[in-house]
Amino acid sequence: MIARRRVLAAGAAGSAALTLAACGSGGSGGSGGGDTDPTDTEANADKTVTLWIMQGTNAKTDEYVEALKTAFTEKTGATLDVQVQPWDGAHDKFVTAMSGGTGPDVAEVGTTWTPEFADAGGLSDLTAEIEEAGLGDGLVQGLVESGTLDGMTYGMPWYAGVRSILANKEMLEAAGVAEQPQSWEDLLTMITTIKEQNPDTIPFPVAGASLFSMLPFVWGAGGDIATQEGEQWKATINSPESVEGLTWYTDLALKHDASTAAASTWKETDSLAAFLQGDVAMFITGSWVPATIEQDSPEMFEKLVAYTIPAKDGAVAKSFLGGSHLCRFEDSEEPELAFELIKLMATGEFATRWATETNFFPGEQAALDEVVASGNELTQVFAQQMSEGGTSVPVTPAWGKIEGKKTLPTLLTNVLGGTDAQQAADTAAEEMDQIFQS
Repeated sequence: MIARRRVLAAGAAGSAALTLAACGSGGSGGSGGGDTDPTDTEANADKTVTLWIMQGTNAKTDEYVEALKTAFTEKTGATLDVQVQPWDGAHDKFVTAMSGGTGPDVAEVGTTWTPEFADAGGLSDLTAEIEEAGLGDGLVQGLVESGTLDGMTYGMPWYAGVRSILANKEMLEAAGVAEQPQSWEDLLTMITTIKEQNPDTIPFPVAGASLFSMLPFVWGAGGDIATQEGEQWKATINSPESVEGLTWYTDLALKHDASTAAASTWKETDSLAAFLQGDVAMFITGSWVPATIEQDSPEMFEKLVAYTIPAKDGAVAKSFLGGSHLCRFEDSEEPELAFELIKLMATGEFATRWATETNFFPGEQAALDEVVASGNELTQVFAQQMSEGGTSVPVTPAWGKIEGKKTLPTLLTNVLGGTDAQQAADTAAEEMDQIFQS
């Protein structure tokens, strides 16, 4: 029986709103309510658990899946059916599956979707099982936060990525500014010095289509996107602190000539392309990007240096911690086996293996520590940003609608286009509050 009967928001993929059916097809009730012993291999021999994972994250998915199937069967006796799903259209497919009770037992769910699907009644509460398994204190907290709604955990942290600064070390050393910036003032000094010595270089592109490059400056000034007051969320993107961060970041382009007019429409991939061409000195990008550079441009990879994105008065600002959770569908007929699969994937050998193969960070702290210890200096910088500053967008089902309307990217492009920052932020806050209250 699905207890929560709210309406699914139209999320990033733009689905139509759907209300989940009140009853599932033999659901678990969100507490693992069956009586299967997940370690009784003989009793589980005729059972099958279905897993959906998303396409494109891991170039070695086939090898990983075969190893996972073997390990799961050895541990439980059950068969694992893995179905790889494309990200394109995935939101709608999840909605349809949850509405009709046709989903898998376990699925990879993007961190910004988990609260929406949980609120709609499609996902099981894993809180008690995580605690009983002794995992409650061993998970990366930023991922726990994004998978928790009303104090209950619906998403088991699986993997994550975070954004920091990548730079061309040769350019920075030539300008004499190759040290970690300890504040915004330090970062601005780096930028202006690079521009003085290399007038044709773009020191620090302000990518207008990259929301997650902007947010560290909002957070770094002490601002926020929104805050929760009781059960209601209220936009704070127009607070004095948030506007200060927005203004400082956009002024890099508007007043300090750090960027280029073309970058007002750039995505992160555009910044990367310009960096690989030697036109950009440093830029904000994801922890998974160095591996791409190593593959596509080994010569540039040798020149890479990474820095944490600084806050106004500190070396590490908050930075969006995105990635995926492992979630159990409420309609799973094998909830205990499903959770056994989640544990297998999210901890230990398979957590470390997935992270290593994808160049993302694992959601288990012990696995994260192992990846960092064996990683290079670039990995360690991104890991510092993640462990000291990794944070989430508002954990509310309404966030999907805000993403869908592109409220915050529109705010950024409006300011870069000349709109007063406070005015643009007030407009964005008004639209967000309408969504929060709907």
